[in-house]
Amino acid sequence: MKAKYILLLMWVGGAMFLSACSGTKNIAESENSSVEVTGTDSVEYDVETFNSNFDVWYQRQNTPASYRSQSYYENWNKQYVSAWNAKCASPSRNWNFEPVVGYDPNEDYGFEMNHKLFYYFMYVERILKKSIIPGGPHVTFK
Repeated sequence: MKAKYILLLMWVGGAMFLSACSGTKNIAESENSSVEVTGTDSVEYDVETFNSNFDVWYQRQNTPASYRSQSYYENWNKQYVSAWNAKCASPSRNWNFEPVVGYDPNEDYGFEMNHKLFYYFMYVERILKKSIIPGGPHVTFK
């Protein structure tokens, strides 16, 4: 049986983030992290992160009351992956993430994987304060 799987590696923090605060430049530490989407022969996908801060934050946000449809997450993930990969192709002073994300919009990754990947993008935008899609989704977090 042919094994299907996709590996995504997003390195968050290979470099330090520079942020302006009170007119001076401060360096904010970011843990090394990556995200990996893996599949098995049974075609189950998962997002593995190596960032304990994201994992703790995600567990606090992951409540059924806040769930949206799988198609909602897939739609936003397609947009986020496209924007993420475009930023990785031409990195700037304000973008220190790498490498590109290999998300196939024609693949059914399932609800859980799409939900977690969407929340990873939300974590980068809301917590790490790095814009991926200006004017993205309006989601309330705890």
